[in-house]
Amino acid sequence: MPEPPNPEKGIREPSLLRGTIRKKSLPNLETFVEGILGGDIVLLSRAITLIESTLPEHHDLAEQILDRCLPHSGKSIRIGITGIPGVGKSTFIESFGNHVLDQGKKIAVLTIDPSSQLSKGSILGDKTRMESLSRRERAYIRPSPSGDSLGGVARKTRETIFLCEAAGFDTVLVETVGVGQSETAVHSMVDVFLLLMIAGAGDELQGIKRGIMEMADLIAITKADGDNISRSERTKAETLSAIRFLPPHESRVPTEVLTCSALTGNGIGAVWTEILSYVEQVQKNGTLQNKRKEQARYWLKESVQSMLLEDFRLKLGSDFISAENAVTEGKISSFRAARALLAKYKNSR
Repeated sequence: MPEPPNPEKGIREPSLLRGTIRKKSLPNLETFVEGILGGDIVLLSRAITLIESTLPEHHDLAEQILDRCLPHSGKSIRIGITGIPGVGKSTFIESFGNHVLDQGKKIAVLTIDPSSQLSKGSILGDKTRMESLSRRERAYIRPSPSGDSLGGVARKTRETIFLCEAAGFDTVLVETVGVGQSETAVHSMVDVFLLLMIAGAGDELQGIKRGIMEMADLIAITKADGDNISRSERTKAETLSAIRFLPPHESRVPTEVLTCSALTGNGIGAVWTEILSYVEQVQKNGTLQNKRKEQARYWLKESVQSMLLEDFRLKLGSDFISAENAVTEGKISSFRAARALLAKYKNSR
């Protein structure tokens, strides 16, 4: 028999699996807001599904819920977690999340999960990969399919953070499942950016080239157990040497490098302690407050650009498609095509 849903437990999202919310079954605004502020996980999940919905009739209600919950947000530690495939992000998050819960915290785990560009389906595998964490009270795990727009899902993940904070979650983890631009997107919505690395992957210099190590506030060498302990310590020393050549960090706090093992639990507590120390330092020197303000400005610009592009394509219709074809066939430059489309867009208003 499947375990009955528990409003305090982590993984339950029937609305996400169904894909849409029936309009006639939607609670009203007051019910949503009171439920979220009261820690009702079912209503929190349904509100997040509203945010993720592509149906226009859901947008207004989602925005009203966000507006009402926003004054109650901002009190959590927002942690972004990234790393190359195979580094063990999900295993680390499960061990780390269990440790944080043992400290009396309430934790939400949000993932930016890449959707298939062929089937348009999403992996949503974290429901099975974090089994023990999902069974813990005060834990909530929410995967978000990215669809065609990384910027779109990142914006929705940021809004989801606000709702989770309003619901009482004091620690929010955002995992990047994909690679590339997802790191930049997650970095722009968290307080602490944690880079997971693995010994012997030969990725140290590659990480510097991508700029990922420049973004990292904290680095953890994972899988430091068994025969891998000495290699992990060597990688730690090499990484510490490498980051000395990076530009000074915006937080004015030196980037620390730790080793840990999600399998044995060794070093997991030290990672949490270092995160708390980092947050305390950036709160004292004022960079945390400035960072959140800059993030708000960034997402305002991103939202405007996204809405303008959507309106742009809608109004130009076939003209936009024709311009795309002309550019891809080399008949016209992208700049000239853009200028022509912008002129038509201005005339259409």
